Amino acid sequence: MSSEGMVTQLISAHRNGDNHAGDRLFALVYDELHTMARRQLRYRKPGETLNTTGLVHEAYLKIFDRDKSGWNDRVHFFSVTAKAMRQILVDYARRVNAEKRGGGAHHTEIQASLISDSKESVDILDLDDAIKQLEELNPRLATIVECRFFGGMSIEETGALLDVSSRTIDRDWLKAKSFLYIALNED
Repeated sequence: MSSEGMVTQLISAHRNGDNHAGDRLFALVYDELHTMARRQLRYRKPGETLNTTGLVHEAYLKIFDRDKSGWNDRVHFFSVTAKAMRQILVDYARRVNAEKRGGGAHHTEIQASLISDSKESVDILDLDDAIKQLEELNPRLATIVECRFFGGMSIEETGALLDVSSRTIDRDWLKAKSFLYIALNED
């Protein structure tokens, strides 16, 4: 059985009450989760304490603390994980900023080349605000950003998750990036 098929099988077993399926699922997807986390934390500033392993483990705790029946398949699992990583990064940035109030506040930045050609990195709180604005206008576009940017999903995987064609995702991804570019570059 393929790794993708095994992930879906373990998700089903976990949903049906197999307590060990969650541990086996985590072990199976750990490297992929670590890659997702590494991609998000690539442009950390010196002194930031959240590392890739910490992000993966916090995401694990967050997603396995939720309703077990929430995941349908591999793509949906990674979408939920991407959303969890986004929430963890935003919470981390808020904690850091709260600890360093004042003029010398430390901003947590993440790699932004996927959404912005003009910036190497963006402040995670600014990005989160922009995604929230986008979500108010068009929730599907915000979900696409989470899947593509935070989840590292392909156009095809995102389309499968949202049950729309790859062409639609491609067009919507362009719209979402345009919105975020404008929102992140406002003066």
